[in-house]
Amino acid sequence: MDSNNGAGRAFIGSFTSAGGRGITVAAVAGETGALTVLGTTDAVPDPSYLALGRGSGPGGAVLYAVSETEKGAAAALDISHDVPRPLGEVRPVDGDGPTHLALAGGHVLTANYGSGSVTVLPVLADGSLGAAGCVYAHEGSGPVTERQEGPHAHQVLPDPSGNWVLSVDLGTDSVRVCALDPGTGELRPHGETALRPGTGPRHLAFHPAGGHAYVLNELEPTVTVCRWDAAAGVLEAVGETPVLPAGASGGDGPASYASEVVVAHDGRFLWVANRGHDSISVLALDATGERPALVTTVSCGGHWPRDLALDPTGRRLYAANERSGNVSWFSVDPETGVPVPAGSLEVPAASCVVFA
Repeated sequence: MDSNNGAGRAFIGSFTSAGGRGITVAAVAGETGALTVLGTTDAVPDPSYLALGRGSGPGGAVLYAVSETEKGAAAALDISHDVPRPLGEVRPVDGDGPTHLALAGGHVLTANYGSGSVTVLPVLADGSLGAAGCVYAHEGSGPVTERQEGPHAHQVLPDPSGNWVLSVDLGTDSVRVCALDPGTGELRPHGETALRPGTGPRHLAFHPAGGHAYVLNELEPTVTVCRWDAAAGVLEAVGETPVLPAGASGGDGPASYASEVVVAHDGRFLWVANRGHDSISVLALDATGERPALVTTVSCGGHWPRDLALDPTGRRLYAANERSGNVSWFSVDPETGVPVPAGSLEVPAASCVVFA
């Protein structure tokens, strides 16, 4: 059975070095959101993060994956069949341990955690990747010496306007803003926003209105609210909110390391995945978008939720639970934002979920 440009499908990354299958393709049931495995491939080692784009091939859609290995790489895959097929060459990113990638300006960008850098690779006409061009190295460190001895780029993504690229660095407690030249692939530094030392920012997500960004911190269970000025390319931190109840992380509770932040399509809620606490936090947003408030936490349906994803309808959340080896899904109460457990699929060493 072949796919129809990936419609109604989910793609799940996993760590092959920890017993994962690589990339799993699953059908998504329209009414329930249930996942059914269609095929897998281990053609890319440790494809811990995935992103979707388009090419000129017969299937149209292309899946991009990092290879989170010591000498990192990125790959393009044709997903016109149930088993993804490599498209073109697997490309070195000239950086160590890439953890995230995104598409911007006709290029794929990777955030390289180990080397603290961002790599830019051109997307060719058929959707395959060209050789790495620009490698933008971060500089700096933070006060948590065992985790912040140097820069650790953890995420890179374009802003909603498409004019800027932001990179989140856990090691330097900051978010960098760059301009990407779509012709040359050069990243030109524009600014850097310092966050509270020792918080260890991991990922950020934009409000659907585009004027705010929410930076999730890994080393402390908080989210930093920022105003985003797309015209000027300026990110300004304006507040910080806990994502767990008092005492839930550290002290008498288990250590917890937040992994992903997701914003509701209507901008009313934030959801955060917490590893260790093994929960999903629900935060309500006020009309300004600047005052999130913790409503509750619910079980993530497994252990060590590395990723959290909202499906295209906005009605369901999916948690990739790395250490329990499953992807769990939830129906979201439209009034309260609280996720209600709805099912689970075994996926060893699961690391991320993306939807076509």
